[in-house]
Amino acid sequence: MFLLVGLGNPGPEYAMTRHNIGFLFLDHLADRHGLSLKGSKWQAATAKGVLWEAPVLLCKPMTYMNRSGSAVGQVVRFYDLEPSRVVVIHDDLDLPFGRLKLVANRGAGGHNGIKSLIDHLGTKDFPRIRVGVGRPPGEATASDYVLARFASDEQRELPGLFARIEEAVERIIVDGLPAAMNVVNAEPR
Repeated sequence: MFLLVGLGNPGPEYAMTRHNIGFLFLDHLADRHGLSLKGSKWQAATAKGVLWEAPVLLCKPMTYMNRSGSAVGQVVRFYDLEPSRVVVIHDDLDLPFGRLKLVANRGAGGHNGIKSLIDHLGTKDFPRIRVGVGRPPGEATASDYVLARFASDEQRELPGLFARIEEAVERIIVDGLPAAMNVVNAEPR
């Protein structure tokens, strides 16, 4: 089984914010494949299904971003999953809006959700899909920027971005991480 983790913050005030790109993608994936994310005993909204002929569990930690590892760690231990089967989708300030980058075995890079995952999983060696949200303009702080809603032009690009993230996830599951990295990280965007 693959665990697909979308990072974000629960609550309507965070719903369409840049920090919630992982949540938004999992909602898109669940809708597209007829899955229903529901509360679980792991402090997460989850949905089981079969995608690309592989069993998957979608997981949105409801612990807030900085404590995401607590919920994910519980799921990983319950299913006795290898870190290579935990695919995390999260926002990244260091990439321009819409750029994707697949990585594994990297530090948190200042992302508190990833730091929490590393702490609770005991490793940094799990696949991540970094989704570029760009840098804050002018004097805006990073936290204010990621907790702000997407601009209208960015919102229009989200469906296409979600399709590309889904393709990246599919490539990881079907072809393996190295092959997926060769394709996704070579994208010109």
